[in-house]
Parts: sequence; C-alpha cells; structure tokens
Amino acid sequence: MTESSIPPRPAAFSYPGHGANAQVGVAICHGFTGSPLSVLPWAEHLAGQGYAVSVPLLPGHGTDWRQLARTGWGDWYRSYEAAFLDLQARTETCFVAGLSMGGAVALLAASRHPVAGVSVVNPGLSFYDRRIHIIGVLKYFQRTTIPIQEDQPTAPHTEDGDYSRTPLAAVHELKKLFGAAIRGLPRITAPVQVFKSRTDIVVPPTSLALLRQRLGPRLSEVVDLASSGHVATLDVDAPEIFARSSAFIRAHARLTSTSETP
Repeated sequence: MTESSIPPRPAAFSYPGHGANAQVGVAICHGFTGSPLSVLPWAEHLAGQGYAVSVPLLPGHGTDWRQLARTGWGDWYRSYEAAFLDLQARTETCFVAGLSMGGAVALLAASRHPVAGVSVVNPGLSFYDRRIHIIGVLKYFQRTTIPIQEDQPTAPHTEDGDYSRTPLAAVHELKKLFGAAIRGLPRITAPVQVFKSRTDIVVPPTSLALLRQRLGPRLSEVVDLASSGHVATLDVDAPEIFARSSAFIRAHARLTSTSETP
C-alpha cells in the first residue's frame, strides 16, 4: 500500500483563518459514531474562504463502539463547547454548525452562548425507531444493535473506527442530548439555516417539524437536498451545502459587524 492510498485517520481539524475573514469563526460538529472526516470537505471549503474553522473529535468517536459506550452526551457536548469557546476567544464573530447529531450539539451551543448564526445539515432531534421510548430499560437487556445502513449510499465511506455495533447505552445518551437541544430551542436568538435531505433514512421529518415549531422566524432558511442521503456533506449536494452555508455566513457576519459599529 502506498502512502497516498492510506485512508486518513479520524482527527480534529483546526484552521486559524486568513485574510479578511480570519476574524469569523465556524465551529463544526460531526455526527453520532462519525468523526471529523464526515464534515472535512465542508470545513476545508470554509477554511479556503479564509474563515477560522474548528472541528473537534468527540469523546468515544474515531475509535470503536466499546469506547463510545463508556461516554455520555455531556462528554460530547463539553468537547464541542470547549472547541467553540476557544474559537470564539480568537475571533470577533462565531458561528456554530453540525451534521446529524452534530446539528443538535450546535443548536444546544447556540441556546447557551451568543452566536452569529447556526448552519446544520440533517440535524437530529428525533428517531424513527419507536423502541427509543423504552431505551432506558432496553439497554440493560440488549447491549448493542446493528447500525442503520442506507441501501445504496452515494456518499463515500469514511474510516471512522469500528462502529459495526451501536451500543444502546450511547443511544440512550443520544436521546438525552436531543431532549436538551429541543428544550433549548426557544432560547436561540441567532438565525438558523437547515439543509434537509429528501431521502434521509436516519433522521425523520419530525426533526425539521420541531425546528419549525420551536424556532419560528429564527428558522431563516431551509434548503431541500434532492439528491443526497444522510451524510450529505460527502454526497451529491455537498457543493450546494458549501456554497449556501458560505453565503449565510457572509451575510450574517456582515450584519453582526454592522450592528456593532458605533
């Protein structure tokens, strides 16, 4: 195997920014059982625009499902929050963003900290599987389950570690995270941009319905992704995500700067 053919390993991504956009930060959160690899092209695109970008590797991720089973939603959130606060301290304006579970983490951060805007892709706030209602008991009788798999995925596979099983203890933590994020939605004051895939078999439409209901006019834009599955940041519609999130950041960073000018 040549060096160029070795797949990249999961790792945090950080870029300090350059040029006129260096004082605008974007903290991106990856999804459940994923890693920064799933949002790396998005992060690199924003970095290419000159923005300061941070994508932490959440605890229990990028390794294996056994490690994930030993972590909780507070561990995941605090890891992202620390990366966000570090980025916020180094920039004048900061945005939060995320994919899937990372969308819920970003929304929770936006409910607890001042941000210029929120951009999320297929944000998770609810589940398809009705067994989620008894997950707190079920986890004691069944340790793991088979992860959700798309029949014909069009996004490339990333080597995020061994998540051939999904620990139900971690799914229970995911449910708690979603609950915290939902409760925080009324406290978000920043504009929220949402990208939603039509063929997402992981996150049900009820997640978007919750955002519409709880955010109202703060849900400033919903972008329909006609050709992508759940990990849309690596899929056919990725260029649209990159372009429209960049435009969203430009618009709201400019408004924030203008509003702070004496």
